Order: sequence, then structure tokens, then C-alpha cells
Amino acid sequence: MIKINGEDVQGVEGISVIDYLNNNGYNVNRVVVEKNLEVVPRDNMNNVLLEDGDHIEIIQFVGGG
Repeated sequence: MIKINGEDVQGVEGISVIDYLNNNGYNVNRVVVEKNLEVVPRDNMNNVLLEDGDHIEIIQFVGGG
């Protein structure tokens, strides 16, 4: 089981961070991803896989004025 933004998520083990983001409608250029308390570098998101027991936080930047 993987915890993403505080919720248990099943069926995503083994996919890359970038694939998870793309499959779930995130704008990759407007997020920061933290895996187990470490920031995942943007240029490494395609190499980092989601694994059982991971804690993922996805922080989205929102513009406003």
C-alpha cells in the first residue's frame, strides 16, 4: 500500500512518479513530489518508482492574483 497525500492508494506499485502524475492529471511543471521525506528531483521523476510502503506528498503550485 502506498500513501499519497495522506490517502491509501492501491495498484500503483512499480510505476514511475512521472507516470503517476501524468495518469492523474497533474501538471508536472507545477508540482513538487516528496517520497519518504525526500524531494524527488524533476529530472529524475521518470526513474523513481512507487514502492509498497512509500509515503508520497504532491505539492501543487497555484497561481493567483
